[in-house]
Amino acid sequence: MPELVFISLFLIILGIFYLYYSTRNKERMALIEKGADASIFIGKQERRKAAPVWKIIILNLSLLLMGIGFGILLSTLLVQYVEYRTNEPIYVGTTFLSAGIGLFIGFFMTKKLYQEELER
Repeated sequence: MPELVFISLFLIILGIFYLYYSTRNKERMALIEKGADASIFIGKQERRKAAPVWKIIILNLSLLLMGIGFGILLSTLLVQYVEYRTNEPIYVGTTFLSAGIGLFIGFFMTKKLYQEELER
């Protein structure tokens, strides 16, 4: 039974990607048939001014890993100095909370990076 759920989830995701790309292709083919250039979807100015993808990936990944590390450190300190009956929820909760905070900070830093790139 669980295999059926994973197979159906995979098929749904595959169907969404197929519909997206086939619709995009048909739309561009219709533009080409009417004589319009299909490059109007991505302008040269926008592509040049956008921040490189690798900078954004490295920024968010580094903040995520720092958040996870800080969460593990914080949960270890909490377990050491605060008495709880079960310690497992503390480890999981603080790790995910700090990782989420790291990604949230990464969102604002990425937004700032985009604004700096647009000002150039």
